[in-house]
Amino acid sequence: MRSFNSVQIKKILILLYVIAISASSVYAEEAQSSDATFIPETQVKILSKFQKGNKEFVQDAVYIKDIQIEGTNVIRPEYILNRLQLQRGDEYSRDMIQTDLKNIYQMGFFTEKMKAIPIENPDGSITLRIVLEENTPIIDFTVEGNTVVPTDEILSFLTSMQGKPQNIDEINEAIQKIQDAYASKGYILARVDSLYDDPDGTINIHINEGEIDRILISGNEKTKDYIIKRNILTEAGTVYNENQIRDDLVRLYATQAFKDVKRDIEPSEENPEKYDVTIKVEEQRTATISVGGGLDSATGMFGSVGISDNNFRGLNQRVSLNVLSGSGVILNDASIVNRMNVQAELSFFEPYFLNADNSLMSKIFFRDFGSYQIPLAIERRIGGEMTLAHKLKSNKNLTGTLSLGIENVNVREGDYDTIAGLYAAHNINISERAKQLEGGTFLSLSPGLLYDTRDTTLNPRNGVLASLRFDEALNVSDFATSYGKLTGSIKKYVPIGKKSSLSFLAKAGGKTWGEMPEVMAYRLGGPYSIRGFRMSGVGTGTAFVMGSAEFATPIPFLDRLKLSFLDNVRMTFFLDAGKIFNSTVSDTIYDRPMQAITAGIGLKVYIPGMGPLSVDYGIPLTNPGDTGSKGYFTFGVGDMMY
Repeated sequence: MRSFNSVQIKKILILLYVIAISASSVYAEEAQSSDATFIPETQVKILSKFQKGNKEFVQDAVYIKDIQIEGTNVIRPEYILNRLQLQRGDEYSRDMIQTDLKNIYQMGFFTEKMKAIPIENPDGSITLRIVLEENTPIIDFTVEGNTVVPTDEILSFLTSMQGKPQNIDEINEAIQKIQDAYASKGYILARVDSLYDDPDGTINIHINEGEIDRILISGNEKTKDYIIKRNILTEAGTVYNENQIRDDLVRLYATQAFKDVKRDIEPSEENPEKYDVTIKVEEQRTATISVGGGLDSATGMFGSVGISDNNFRGLNQRVSLNVLSGSGVILNDASIVNRMNVQAELSFFEPYFLNADNSLMSKIFFRDFGSYQIPLAIERRIGGEMTLAHKLKSNKNLTGTLSLGIENVNVREGDYDTIAGLYAAHNINISERAKQLEGGTFLSLSPGLLYDTRDTTLNPRNGVLASLRFDEALNVSDFATSYGKLTGSIKKYVPIGKKSSLSFLAKAGGKTWGEMPEVMAYRLGGPYSIRGFRMSGVGTGTAFVMGSAEFATPIPFLDRLKLSFLDNVRMTFFLDAGKIFNSTVSDTIYDRPMQAITAGIGLKVYIPGMGPLSVDYGIPLTNPGDTGSKGYFTFGVGDMMY
């Protein structure tokens, strides 16, 4: 038997190695698959051990001297080399080459026709040739089907791929970006429904934006269909927009005719490429009769009755009649005559006046009470007012208003002896009393602007509410007491935590011309201005400025009771400050401070259709005057904005 020395054994091993390489290369060229995820094995298994008889020979490791990338035109070889696990100088590994080929394929630029060919160098090392075939390069893009998003914006997600080999991962990522761009604008149904390439390398994209086929209404029994539809600005034949539908639902809910409003979207039965949108409403009982009574600081023991319907005749109109009668002032201020208080008001609201952008509020009223504006006088007001509100199309948050009104104001003496004594004590001629009792019949014209970005009207935590109103009042009884005044306010809400909020209010007003009767003067003090003072307790005059800061938060632990009513209850902490200018005779005889700062705590309940009902206790931080109070409860319905 022939024996082999070590040199001969080494030559035999090398020969076997070359034969194996050649066989593997041939296999790599022939092996193909229709499955794009298949990567053919092109590596050669290197024997680390060679065994003959009872003797075992250890094969020296083979190292990679060079790696050559072939077949690339656009993709730089350096880019591919940086993605390989095997690098020059590494030990040759069949498994690692297989992994590297998979990684190259997953880059997305190449077809499945790829192979790795190891070539032996004279020094025993390996040069690894990786042969690739690039996908067809992208020459251009076309976009079809888009109407609400510009073509240029869509192409901005695609042009970075132009001139490069097609890459399915990058194309999918671009498609997702296109659909996200639609969704960010509210077009949540938009999708890329087809994509194909031409032989010249043009990628064609078609977009189904989600057109509405029909808008359907369900769930309403009392409310007319057309009343619901006129609150829905979304139209059939347009592209579905979630933001606009949300505004429509909020608009419907704000009518106070429904407990719940929601929408369903389904593919159209007649045209599956389009969608049917169903507005589902759940009506609530809108006609109410209320009877009540209680104790109030301004009306004393009182009784009240109210009749209202927030969906009158199913036309979404609101009509109400409220009557209140009180025995007289209980928490008596020396400036207010103790007299029975009678008030009645009939109001009618048409939310759709001529078109969807207009609404009309009208009311007539009668009030007879001990005046808190003119000391120890009896005040009677009879009148009516119509207010037309128009939403400006240029700014959805801005509303213009125009009010026309007529009001007869009668002020008569209530306690002459006491008032005469006060005039004498301050050395004021009693003839000045006649000016205090001036009234008349006033025709008013009041244009205004309202800006509202609040997140909700029920319990706002974010946004701004601002108003500006100019009042022209012509006294047809005595033109000498006609006047004009300008009043403005702004309130900013800042969310704190999950349910609390901080609000800042600034408000000011002043006479612009004429002689404003004292009964029409601005006043500070009471639930709608400086809390902690009685009505007019800070002073009355022809101009004022004031500000307020208020923190509102749910009452601790009450939220655990899981009662929906308690969701609208807030505990408040406030700081008010204000000043009156051009004081009246009343300020002198009652030593009113004319300016004040108060702090306090309160309870606020938000009632739909009425607004906030508040009970506050304020403590003056400045001198309240001789007739002021160390602390005072105020009761109010509505917002300090108005």
